[in-house]
Order: sequence, then structure tokens, then C-alpha cells
Amino acid sequence: MLPTDTLLLFALAALIMVMSPGPNMVYLISRSLSQGKEAGVISLFGVICGFLFHIVMVSFGLTAIFFAIPYAYLTVKVLGIGYLLFLAYKAVKSGKNDLFSADRTLKNDSKIRLFHVGFLTNVLNPKMAVFYLSLFPQFIKPEYGSVLTQSFQLGVVQVLISFSVNFLIVIFAARMSVWFSRNPSWAKFQRWFMASVLTGLAVKMAFTKAR
Repeated sequence: MLPTDTLLLFALAALIMVMSPGPNMVYLISRSLSQGKEAGVISLFGVICGFLFHIVMVSFGLTAIFFAIPYAYLTVKVLGIGYLLFLAYKAVKSGKNDLFSADRTLKNDSKIRLFHVGFLTNVLNPKMAVFYLSLFPQFIKPEYGSVLTQSFQLGVVQVLISFSVNFLIVIFAARMSVWFSRNPSWAKFQRWFMASVLTGLAVKMAFTKAR
């Protein structure tokens, strides 16, 4: 079992990531604005199931890699550092916020289709799998027990935080969209803050001793 301080640190990283506008947030806001809160919530459940899919695949993958390949942790660690620094660079370089261009004119879809599109929006985003592979290893330690169990613990924390934040976004989609559009300085601050956190995580990973 992971210690509380480790889970809290991971929760902070997960919170900052979910607050960063991306395909999931843009889709949820678009659906909420065009078809109402119920459609947004149904789409959100699809997105959450997409998270669960990635978490299961990454958790079993990490477990297999760590036990099957010598120095696998070091390899994943180096790749993770590089990816986190790349995300930090992209966060600063991005000059626009796709949140402001959310499509308010989407056609009305059935509940089943809303769920499916939300699910596929997340599942078909390869960046999610790479993100989990980059972030999970720096919080997992074999001395805490099963790698698989630890991966699921981190996954549960990430899903709970993502659901909570995105649920509030769905409920207040219109107001949040207007507020963000009227406060462009917040978008700039958010990008730099996110870049700083990602860089910090990369540094932390770099100085974490190999298992």
C-alpha cells in the first residue's frame, strides 16, 4: 500500500493535469453547451471509463515489464523524464487555449452515442497511456508491495479527482467558458504553472533512486 504523503503528492499532480484544457475538457464543455448538463454528465461517464481502460492496460503492462525485463524501471524512468519535460515545453509554447473554441453547435446525440464518443475520445488518445507510463513509475516502489496494487491505487485517485473536476466543469460549463474568455491572463498563468509542476515532477523522477 502506498503511504499517504505519496498519494497526496500524486493527487496534486493529477489535479493540476485535469485542470489543464485538453480534448476531454473541450468535448465535455462542447456537449454541455450544445445539449445540456445531462448530455455532459453522460459524456463524462464515457470519458471516465476511458481512463479506467488506460489504467488497467498500463497497470498490467508496468507489472509485466518490471518483473520481466532487467533495468526496465530505469528505462521507463528516463523516458518518463523526457516526456514530462516535453509536456512542460508544450504547455509554455502553446499560445492559445482550445477551451475557448468549444463547439456549441454539435448535433443532439442519443445517450448511448454520447457515452461511446466520450469513451472513444479518451481511449483513442495515445497521450493518456504515455502520460500514465510517465507518471506512475515515480510513485511506485516495490517495497510498498504489489506493483499492480499500487498502480490501481494511483488510478483510483486520478479517476476520482478527474471525475470531480470534470463534473463541476460540466455543471458550470457556460459560466466557466465565459469567465476564462474574459480572463486571458489566467490561461497564461495556468500554462506556466503547469510547466513548472511538470518540470518539478521530472526533476523528482531524475533524483529518485532506481529500485
